[in-house]
Amino acid sequence: MPPLRLLVIGTRGSLLARTQTQWVVDRLRAAHPALGIRVEIITTAGDRQQGRPLPEIGGKGLFTEELENALRAGSIDVAVHSAKDLPTDLGEGLEVLAWPAREDPRDAWVSADGRAFADVPQESTIGTSSLRRQAQLLHHRPDLRFVALRGNVDTRINKIRRGDCAGAVLALAGLNRAGLAHGVVHPLEPDFMLPAPGQGALALEGRRGDERVATCLAPIHDQATATAVCCERRVLAGLDAGCRAPVGVLAVKAAGFLRCHAVVLDPRGTSRIQATVDGPPNRWPDLAATVLTRLQADGAAALIATARQGLQS
Repeated sequence: MPPLRLLVIGTRGSLLARTQTQWVVDRLRAAHPALGIRVEIITTAGDRQQGRPLPEIGGKGLFTEELENALRAGSIDVAVHSAKDLPTDLGEGLEVLAWPAREDPRDAWVSADGRAFADVPQESTIGTSSLRRQAQLLHHRPDLRFVALRGNVDTRINKIRRGDCAGAVLALAGLNRAGLAHGVVHPLEPDFMLPAPGQGALALEGRRGDERVATCLAPIHDQATATAVCCERRVLAGLDAGCRAPVGVLAVKAAGFLRCHAVVLDPRGTSRIQATVDGPPNRWPDLAATVLTRLQADGAAALIATARQGLQS
């Protein structure tokens, strides 16, 4: 099989998406100096509807469908996704060909004045469109109010600085990749706020069975990231919750085992179900199944149904 001479990479046009894609391009060029690489910017449905909160838009694949269509059409060879945006049921004939090493999966609190989240005044307005973040914040602070906050990472930070809200919760990985994680950024530990499944990871999606592209991507694949993120995504898929539900999952490797934490909440944060299970990394499907069993036994389906009803009302 002759080596690939040109790799066409598809990505969204946001600052973060382009930064993440450049990270991939740089590492592929280091691994394959003779490889030609071209980047194609593709606008997704989520990009076209910046004025509406994501839960209100609804639907799957808001940031991925157009990229998957380009893969099937053959106009690109690989799509770079933020793993947390990638639906658990991939498009027909497609698969994730590589999972690069994960960035920090935690969320972060960002305020204009550097104030820590613990010092935020009562009834403050927090910027986030995420039901997962809202529910977990409300669980700790039921007095809080929320305002939708969308746009590029730098746009969101500018909105915080001009006083649209007291602060916002953003993915720490995005801040790190954009070079904005300094000064007023406070990481939130997972025992306070569990991240979205796949948060901090990139997914390189391609056509199933495309061995030449898979071989090209192999040098930047990280198996530890693949194991953790696949475990998290299996839990999300089993809950049938979707990417926008108030569900957090994080799998981390420690002392030779994989620990999977998961949380499901109602939208107001008044009810919360948690599960934590340890197991061998190579048995991650069993680990995910055990987490699912515990969550479902404690009533996770009812909380997810409540969240769906809230979105539809």
